[in-house]
Amino acid sequence: MTTSELPLVDAVDGVDAAACCSTVVGGVLDVDQAQQLAKTFKALGDPTRVRLLSLIAAQPEREACICDLTDPVGLSQPTVSHHMKQLVDAGLVVREQRGRWAFYRLVDGTLESLSRALRP
Repeated sequence: MTTSELPLVDAVDGVDAAACCSTVVGGVLDVDQAQQLAKTFKALGDPTRVRLLSLIAAQPEREACICDLTDPVGLSQPTVSHHMKQLVDAGLVVREQRGRWAFYRLVDGTLESLSRALRP
């Protein structure tokens, strides 16, 4: 797998990327910043969600259909949909309905912003 630097987004669904991912050790976070950061890390606190995120990231377009995510994790479609909703709510992926299938795409820069939030 190759790595590349991703562009940062200014906002996703009205959530300011800089506000949600301010550095933890760079100063005191306000309540909203701490809540958003905790919500995002909580979404990554489940191994299935981390695996789903990695499956999406491994795709050429960094997006995947829900129909392609159930077999690799060995869970039913409703369970995978629940996990994907947690990732969407945390701002890690976005969902797009195409006909009867939901497609999920990584939000550029979110993981890098989370990484920066823990740097001194």
